[in-house]
Amino acid sequence: MLVDGPWTHRFVSANGSRFHVVEAGTGPTVLLLHGFPEFWWAWHEVLPALADAGFRAVAVDMRGYGATDKPPRGYDGYTLAADVTGLIRALGERSAVLVGAGFGGMIAWTAAAFHPKLVRRLVVLGAAHPLRLRAALVVDPRGQTAAAAPTLKFQLPRYEHVLTRDNAALVREYLARWGGPGWVNGPAFADYAERCRTAMRIPQAAFCAMEGYRWSFRSVLRLHGYRFVKLMQQPIVVPTLQLHGALDTAILPRTAQGSGRYVSAAYEWQLLENVGHFPHVEQPEQVVGEILRWAKQ
Repeated sequence: MLVDGPWTHRFVSANGSRFHVVEAGTGPTVLLLHGFPEFWWAWHEVLPALADAGFRAVAVDMRGYGATDKPPRGYDGYTLAADVTGLIRALGERSAVLVGAGFGGMIAWTAAAFHPKLVRRLVVLGAAHPLRLRAALVVDPRGQTAAAAPTLKFQLPRYEHVLTRDNAALVREYLARWGGPGWVNGPAFADYAERCRTAMRIPQAAFCAMEGYRWSFRSVLRLHGYRFVKLMQQPIVVPTLQLHGALDTAILPRTAQGSGRYVSAAYEWQLLENVGHFPHVEQPEQVVGEILRWAKQ
């Protein structure tokens, strides 16, 4: 997990846990949140590019992933958002540009809603606003609900053992199912899939990855879930750029596009042609360009 490159590895304590972060460059901080089934390596091409452009790029292994701590609890939306803002403070910053992909994008939406003063600008890739996703799961059974079927299986007890079976072969299947065909059939896919499979086989990593999804569904009928929805209904006051792959089969473009209704600040939507659920690894140069454009405003 501690792969050498034009970056440095270190551990940072925030919100009661120890996080593995990978840093490159100096300047205004851009904090990068990976999704499922990834780890910090999701940003291995983005990190040096942002650093070369004059930013301090920081990729983190999210709670439960990679070399970060794997506590048995803390995978609710409140704690995961507090992890992000705690990291911003622990990195010595008053605010940061926040970039989230996939499940990390969901957490980025939440952090910006709960702690707007700590998020200077927001970039979301391959993720709908949490309330938009909840609504789509109800009203679009043949679309978004069907697309979410693989993650609905995460509710099954001990499904993490299925995820890690055969050297985490299912991780490769998810990447292939959700990624754009140009990337999946290209030369870089096999190496990326193997790295993600290795990271998911770290003891307890698969369980922790499941827990975030389990809370998202199980909280719906609970009081803390009701409070979460009420808090998320407050408009986001952070300038937001939303990038979404036109070929995303995990979060459908029509689901994600409805997220703008929750943003009262400057908001921009971009549909990326020939891209699936992982724009940051499928088209890193394009994503870097958009992050830089948004961060410099």
